[in-house]
Amino acid sequence: MSTDTPSNAPLTRAGVLSRIDRFPKWGLSATSVLTIGLGMLFVQYDIFNINVSFAQTCLQIIEACAASGPDQFVGLPIFVSLVGYAVGALTLGPLSDRFGRHSMLIISMLITGVGSLYSVLSPDEFHFAASRFVTGIGVGADLAIINVFINEISPRRLRGRYTSTMFIMAALGSALGVWLGLLLTTPATPWPDGLPFAAASESFDSGWRWVYGIGAILAVFSLLLRVALPESPRWLADRGRLEEADRVIDRMEERATRRLPLLPVDPEAMVEPASNAGVLAAIKELFSSRKYLGRLATLSVAWLLAYVTIYGFSGAFTSVLVRQGYTIGEAGIFSAVGLIGFIAAALVARQVVDHLERKYWMLIGTVITIIGILLVVAGGSSPVVVFIGAIVLFFGQNFWVPAQYALTAESFPTRSRTTAYALADSIGHAGAGLGVFLLVPVLSQLSLLWTMLGLVAFLLAASFVNFLAPSTKNKTLEEISA
Repeated sequence: MSTDTPSNAPLTRAGVLSRIDRFPKWGLSATSVLTIGLGMLFVQYDIFNINVSFAQTCLQIIEACAASGPDQFVGLPIFVSLVGYAVGALTLGPLSDRFGRHSMLIISMLITGVGSLYSVLSPDEFHFAASRFVTGIGVGADLAIINVFINEISPRRLRGRYTSTMFIMAALGSALGVWLGLLLTTPATPWPDGLPFAAASESFDSGWRWVYGIGAILAVFSLLLRVALPESPRWLADRGRLEEADRVIDRMEERATRRLPLLPVDPEAMVEPASNAGVLAAIKELFSSRKYLGRLATLSVAWLLAYVTIYGFSGAFTSVLVRQGYTIGEAGIFSAVGLIGFIAAALVARQVVDHLERKYWMLIGTVITIIGILLVVAGGSSPVVVFIGAIVLFFGQNFWVPAQYALTAESFPTRSRTTAYALADSIGHAGAGLGVFLLVPVLSQLSLLWTMLGLVAFLLAASFVNFLAPSTKNKTLEEISA
């Protein structure tokens, strides 16, 4: 128990939870940080590993691919994967509110690993799509629960910063997915038309299976580490388990204050949470409360529109470039180099995200994305300009994401936080999956400029919808939900 609190003083939820917001930094062990980070890495690895590798997958398991091109088939596995995201989030999200973040994080990674192994063994288009659906169930749940967990254990001043810290791992996961696809599924080609040491050849044409096999190995490693994660003290307190929450916070406080002291008590920030009425009552509240229903609608629509842009570029950028006349190697290189922008976006977001209301970052990212698109198109036959444009494009379309992750988790009370996050995120994923499934084959028939502007138009629309979201910067989670 905190040294500021008398040992015989009765525990209250407000008193217990206010201690988290006094931490000078979060109180996780290095192992816990790595464990959560690996989850975020895997989420983005799974999203991006199809970007380059699908061209080989398509030629291997779909007879019509050679004649029609991979861009005509990439929409289906992306679509069913995102439907799986929705199913996983909507199933395991409410269970996380009922049974805790820790147990559902273990189950979600187990499902993810099984799905990745299924992808390795897929003999045809049907089984490959089905494997993407199974993996999506695990990944969708994981994304919701991880971001809720991060917000619940972070001091209020630093929630955006620590969400962005984990997003750095996500960026590395996306780079790993694309570069492994480039290495294992494209033939060796002189730079910058390809990767000189790429491994694909007539005698090695199953590199795409290795891409998903590595994902299965990552899942097993992450699963083993998750056993040692602590439960969210906010969830414990919400369930009335104050002594357990206090013990978890004691351990976090000891780590957080090894070099810096606790911040002063802020009496105005000590808002007593409403009593927990159970998961079903909390779900009913989401739809009966005008405040929460409005937030849910706003964030769902914003995610839906924004995800059309994100998955249009993340999952189909290589296929679109191939349709425009680039070789698979060239298109893959552009995607791989562009991911430098993704990593840079996560690093920059970590430094600035808490200085501006979360809901405004999306518009800033949209403007940067449009600049990147114009550079890619203007580059033409100049690889250097196209590389720069791809880096700017991926920077812009990912720069706002950690702020949006934080905003979505912050906007709802602990009793329904994962359920609400799962609803908003899954509606976004499923709608975006349908959008990509229907849009990419149509838009890719247009010029490169209009294809990419058509995709970014959805992110622009989402930016204005996002203005309706609540302001959450530097507020306690209980204050936001009061």
